Amino acid sequence: MDFLSATLSRVKPSPTIAVSTMAAELKAAGRDIIGLGAGEPDFDTPQNIKDAAIAAIAAGKTKYTAPDGIIELKQAVCAKFQRDNELDYEPSQISIGTGGKQILYNALMATLNPGDEVVIPAPYWVSYPDMVLLAGGEPVVAEATLENKFRLTPEQLEAAISPKTKWFIFNSPSNPTGAGYSWDEMKGLTDVLMRHPHVWVMTDDMYEHLSYGNFTFCTPAQVEPRLKDRTLTCNGVSKAYAMTGWRIGYAGGPEHLIAAMRKIQSQSTSNPCTISQWAAVEALNGTQDFLAPNNEIFIRRRNLVVSMLSDIDGMICPLPDGAFYVYPSIAGLIGKSTPSGTKITNDEVFATALLEDTGVAVVFGAAFGLSPNFRVSYATSDEALKEACTRIQSFCASLK
Repeated sequence: MDFLSATLSRVKPSPTIAVSTMAAELKAAGRDIIGLGAGEPDFDTPQNIKDAAIAAIAAGKTKYTAPDGIIELKQAVCAKFQRDNELDYEPSQISIGTGGKQILYNALMATLNPGDEVVIPAPYWVSYPDMVLLAGGEPVVAEATLENKFRLTPEQLEAAISPKTKWFIFNSPSNPTGAGYSWDEMKGLTDVLMRHPHVWVMTDDMYEHLSYGNFTFCTPAQVEPRLKDRTLTCNGVSKAYAMTGWRIGYAGGPEHLIAAMRKIQSQSTSNPCTISQWAAVEALNGTQDFLAPNNEIFIRRRNLVVSMLSDIDGMICPLPDGAFYVYPSIAGLIGKSTPSGTKITNDEVFATALLEDTGVAVVFGAAFGLSPNFRVSYATSDEALKEACTRIQSFCASLK
């Protein structure tokens, strides 16, 4: 008899974490490695947020809190939703989790039964399908192709929904493509959802404040207020506030769903780190002046990477609307071989050969549900990005 749970066989380890781990091991072994796999800003957490954490420690705010967060942070989240998204929530409609991932996982665990389906646009964040599987549901993948600039069309969403559909998971701007949905594009999707009242909406808005150029962020319940009673609007402080390691995510939704998520959390991790919660209060209530300068740096890096990768024959690199990723297609390189004789049969082979030959670590597209592509995180220095893209150019030029 197998000791491990049968459920575990349904899921795989996170490929993005695997790539970062492999790059770190090679670097420790003395290799010259440039890691472009990690999904976290290279900026330090702003000083006012760190000061708030230090003040919380000094004041003895180090005890257990309510399982799903302190009232002060819930109030700050309510104020943020009103300020940024024109959404009205009460503290009883807010959940605070240990990172955005726990928020999503709690909601799926609290709602999915065997056979329930969850529609997920691809390319998707690697954890969505596996979290659905762990919770007993069935992921239904709808491909948002390069031809549609990685945006799901209303027709594709309509085709993916069935009587068994319980959730539609939605991420804009997207990890891994950086594609964002305009108000009109979002309205096209919410119009479909209005025709299917049994389908709930789970929005992952983690990259909300990382929006560039003419792209303006919007979230489904903002575009279609009638969806609010069956929408879980999820967000967190990890990306825009450079607080990945602090592990604070949050969501607003119907009170009965939030209560169910609280029950899950009370019997698993209980409250998120108390000190991190007080830091997040400052992040949401304090100055937001650093967001625009940080975004200017990301825009510069985005343009650098897109320009250098677009110069490669056989590679197409769309310009993202937000986040800090690009998702180039390598369809024109499939079938070619490296000088050592490795044939590029898919994007995983490409990423492995690129790492072995050049020391540049990227994540292969199959991990995100759409191939042949790879993901580059440009949340690192200009110098590292220039060197990495130069190596990628040389590697691709060597393929025959």
